Amino acid sequence: MATQKILVIDDSRVIRRMVKDMLPAGNVEVIEAKDGVEGLDLIHKEHPNLIMLDFLLPKKSGWDVYQELQKDPQLCYIPLMLMSGRKEEVTEKLPEPFQFFAFVEKPFEKKQLVGAIKEAMQKAAQKKKAVPAPTGAPSAATPAAAATPAAGGGASSAEIQALKKQIAQMQGEINLLKKQLGQVVTLIKQKLK
Repeated sequence: MATQKILVIDDSRVIRRMVKDMLPAGNVEVIEAKDGVEGLDLIHKEHPNLIMLDFLLPKKSGWDVYQELQKDPQLCYIPLMLMSGRKEEVTEKLPEPFQFFAFVEKPFEKKQLVGAIKEAMQKAAQKKKAVPAPTGAPSAATPAAAATPAAGGGASSAEIQALKKQIAQMQGEINLLKKQLGQVVTLIKQKLK
């Protein structure tokens, strides 16, 4: 009996098969959907432990599926991994760094897939701790929300830690971009000589 259910929502049969082949047999049940509408139906019926969502889908886009998941208090904490062959289309709608889901660029290898699954699980756990349930959710507050000081509207330590982590991540990306820009400038100077 499988211990984990992973829902792969992708219009490419090749990607769905590739994911199935890369995951360990026996430990994981892979459920497949070929479009966003079928994917949402399976999310409600199967209650997966992880959702792998292609961003560009027929019938209902990955962006629309993502938005529906975030609005639903029962679904918003399911670990989510977005996939796309064109990362720039994802970052147009959802700027980096991606805080509550993992991203993997297609095509990917087994090591990247496993890493993204682990990242999605970690980010979902962090989200449960740091973000109260969306509007319309049951009134029971999450521990992080209960820890937020009532007077003065101050931020909880979990929120501060999340922001510090986000800043550190952004600084790392800025440093990498500076390095890459320096390499491009050096290359252009060499070509102009």
